[in-house]
Amino acid sequence: MPRVVPPVADERTALTAYLAHQRRALRVTAYGLTEEQARMAPTGSELSIGGLIKHAARCEEFWTDLMLQRQRGTQRKTDESDADEFRLAPDETLTAILAMYAEAADRTDAVITGIPDLGQAVPVPQRAPWIPAEVEEWSIRWVLLHLIEETARHGGHADVIRESIDGATFDPLLAAAEAWPDPWVRPWEPASPGVG
Repeated sequence: MPRVVPPVADERTALTAYLAHQRRALRVTAYGLTEEQARMAPTGSELSIGGLIKHAARCEEFWTDLMLQRQRGTQRKTDESDADEFRLAPDETLTAILAMYAEAADRTDAVITGIPDLGQAVPVPQRAPWIPAEVEEWSIRWVLLHLIEETARHGGHADVIRESIDGATFDPLLAAAEAWPDPWVRPWEPASPGVG
């Protein structure tokens, strides 16, 4: 896949292509990590790459359920912390979280494909602390833009965390993960045991 989003012909293609691109960028930050590294929080925050990917998956699940006007389980209370959503539980693995994210992305894409009008209303949960009280609905278009924004924000967090773990940056990771045939950057390689 190219380094940047290819040209797009229409709004729907643009929104879905940019969401796919941001998902890919977030996923590549986990390329080559060990389970221990996926749980590391080497910056001033408690964020880890595994936790960010878990959160991105849950975010897509939440918004896809809203688009379908479904509710999974109980909703978080306004005073309840979401810290557990940003870290891997002892029984969660990076492989499982990446699979969960892929499944959430596939489900979102399938739902979007089945909705002919991006202006279709999406009722929002009332009394959620992050939603202005006067807002009753958003559009499918707004949801896609929000997912792009959310994924990009956390992808940036993951970039900083990954570079703090082992110095790896996006282009070399992408070249390695996708085995670019003629890379214009040197693909990332894991450090040799016992080095640095």
